[in-house]
Amino acid sequence: MSERRFLMTTRHPDEKLPEEEAPAARQPQRIDLSIGGMTCSHCPAAIEKALRATSGVVSAHVNLANGLATVNYDSSRAEAMDLVKAIRAVGYSAGAAAVRIPIKSMHCSSCVTRIESEVLTTPGVLSAYANLGTNAVDVEYDPSKADFEAIREAIESAGHKVAKASPADVMTAIENDEDPGQAANEREYRTLMRKFWFAGAVSIPVMALSYPDLIPGLREWMPMGSDTRRVVWALLGVISLPVLLWAGSQFFVGMWEALKHRSANMHTLIAIGVTAAFLYSVVAVAYPGLFPDPALAEVFWDVTDVVIALVVLGLALEIKAKGRTSEAIKKLIGLQAKTARVMRDGTQVDLPVEEVVVGDIVVVRPGEKVPVDGEVIEGSSAVDESMITGESIPIEKSVLDEVIGATLNKTGAFKFKATKVGKDTALANIVRMVKDAQGSKAPIQRVVDMVSGYFVPTVMILATLAFVAWYLIGPEPRIIYATIVLVTTLIIACPCALGLATPTSLTVGIGKAAENGILIRSGDALQTSQNLDSIILDKTGTITRGEPALTNVIVTQGQREDDILQLAASLESGSEHPLGEAIVQGAQERGITLVDAESFVAIPGHGVSGRINGRDVLLGNAKLMRDHGIVSDELTKDWEQLASEGKTPMYVGINGTPAGLVAVADTVKPDSKEAIKALERLGIEIVMLTGDNERTADAIAREVGIKRVLSEVLPNEKAHEVQKLQLEGKTVGMVGDGINDAPALAQADVGFAIGTGTDVAIEASDVTLIKGSLVGVATAIEISRATMRNVRQNLVGAFGYNTLGIPVAMGVLYPFLGLLLSPLIAAAAMAFSSVTVVTNANRLRFFQPRRVVS
Repeated sequence: MSERRFLMTTRHPDEKLPEEEAPAARQPQRIDLSIGGMTCSHCPAAIEKALRATSGVVSAHVNLANGLATVNYDSSRAEAMDLVKAIRAVGYSAGAAAVRIPIKSMHCSSCVTRIESEVLTTPGVLSAYANLGTNAVDVEYDPSKADFEAIREAIESAGHKVAKASPADVMTAIENDEDPGQAANEREYRTLMRKFWFAGAVSIPVMALSYPDLIPGLREWMPMGSDTRRVVWALLGVISLPVLLWAGSQFFVGMWEALKHRSANMHTLIAIGVTAAFLYSVVAVAYPGLFPDPALAEVFWDVTDVVIALVVLGLALEIKAKGRTSEAIKKLIGLQAKTARVMRDGTQVDLPVEEVVVGDIVVVRPGEKVPVDGEVIEGSSAVDESMITGESIPIEKSVLDEVIGATLNKTGAFKFKATKVGKDTALANIVRMVKDAQGSKAPIQRVVDMVSGYFVPTVMILATLAFVAWYLIGPEPRIIYATIVLVTTLIIACPCALGLATPTSLTVGIGKAAENGILIRSGDALQTSQNLDSIILDKTGTITRGEPALTNVIVTQGQREDDILQLAASLESGSEHPLGEAIVQGAQERGITLVDAESFVAIPGHGVSGRINGRDVLLGNAKLMRDHGIVSDELTKDWEQLASEGKTPMYVGINGTPAGLVAVADTVKPDSKEAIKALERLGIEIVMLTGDNERTADAIAREVGIKRVLSEVLPNEKAHEVQKLQLEGKTVGMVGDGINDAPALAQADVGFAIGTGTDVAIEASDVTLIKGSLVGVATAIEISRATMRNVRQNLVGAFGYNTLGIPVAMGVLYPFLGLLLSPLIAAAAMAFSSVTVVTNANRLRFFQPRRVVS
């Protein structure tokens, strides 16, 4: 997959396709997708099946030789990205490049909609998601048809600029060990705060001198209609001009960029509002004779200055608050070790972690961070992996164990061979996945963006109608009332709050999940997880450890457990059978010394035999015992009891007499029972899915408290079982770890992959549990519900603010209460509405999952 082809052509009307049985009413699009991960002749059939099951696909053919999938589809019912998702859902990769492009001055949902629309019209672009939370647009595209320049031009045609870090920002970032984008945001914050302090300083004298009739002393010095008042007000206009042109410059730049593309945004509303107030004041000072009454020749310099000051302050606080929403990413990046102690030419050399290459031998001492991923080759230690997996207890590491970069070595010293470095490390992949997820959109956000697209034009129409109404039928002085209503209505409207309501919460929620060892791939998965009412758990490797372990040793009269286990383990010490390995490992964990076995014989389907310390030993099933004349009736009851518990009991015979039983089973993970209780507490039905026989499945289900069991399910039937639950009207989550779980994970509404499982299962999933614990499923659902609850709070607040604020600004309360909203109050409300939304989203940073007390 080093080179990817991605070709899109429209089929010629005369072209015939063998797969088509009837001509479509609409000429289908043809697309060639390069496929990665195909290893055998069965792969093309699996991909073709997935593609044909996609709505709108007319035909699909996959060529294993050249790695291409040729798909004909109805573009009115499906998009190219739907095909890519279908391929990825069954565990394969589809050729496309992805890039995140930071955008300068993106403040409201209308900006988001416009950028996405323009970028999507670029040939070769598959998807584009602009996000106010990250101030960036994530683009997936075909490198053979589109490049960065084409995408940049599309962004500029939407009236926006690509944010580029200046050399000063880069140097600052290097000095402070931070991202250049973060340094650029910090610089923008400081610039906005300087503008705020300037505008605020000017606003104080301007407000005092704009209303001399209300202040004793000024009333006598500046009587109405006097030259003194006119001169002072003219000076106020002069000192307010820099506020308008410098402190408010971003509003006019934003408005002009939008107007060039026949659109409007938040900047348009603010710019028109403050300009209207400023121009009215200019006319009032320069041409007071135009007004029929001197009382009408009032100035609104204070409106211009205070509105700009408050809105600029709001933008600055918004940048600061949005920076806190990505704390999780900063924490993850900060985990990376800066240096590594590497063996070079027989000596230890300290190198920057970027210079470590695959195959290097790295030395880690107590208290140091593991710099990159690798495999222990010498020594042992306990390693704290909590920063990656969320597991609080240090994990013992010895030779052949894997270590993860950025984890903390606690006690011993060890050497390991680097296996993954740079962008391939687990930490780098986690950061990438979290960034991708934070840049994605939940379905609810798409609805909000659609509504917000009409917001600014609607507000401008309402403000104009309000001005006309007040001018025609309002009380005297009508022109002043009409101007106040126009300015107030334009200023109070806040598309920012609408645009920020969802992405900020998603950014914090997905980051919080990452802190708990849970990688959520998209906003779609996050939103769907809140509605899950049924979870299917694959037994092996999910509820259980996925490998057999010694569970019981039962002996007959006169025998000792350690002796029986020593003989059984010594007999199996040369075996490669998983059950034999489990017995050997169990004996070693108990500190039992193994001895050599003579005359070892493996009897297929029955067991093994040999001679140990002069004794003839048998280990196997009842038939093996009978064949050697051993009557094992006294152990039959124990054998049946162990078998009913889902274990595999094996008889041990010594010198022709029954000596005991050794039982092995795939044991339940320590926290599986706790996790299942947590899921049930959340109101979720738990279903266990397994290919084991009914007796074994029921035994495991009883142990962990699961009531519904689907046993003896073949691997290719797992997805069908998920579908059957969905047909019952349930929203289904599937948890698995193996290759044969991938189709079921893709079929489920949300697929959860155990992080210790196969890459195919993880690729097909929506959520990855790094820790490999089922508790992560409950935590993921809790985070999903908390995040979406936070989103709803933000949306109710944003829509409620605008629904109530705009009519009040238009003056609907004036006929009943004599209340007319001041532009100054409107500016303060508008500035802090978006800050409130972001602050509410940041509350998620303090979320803690509930724990079940057994």
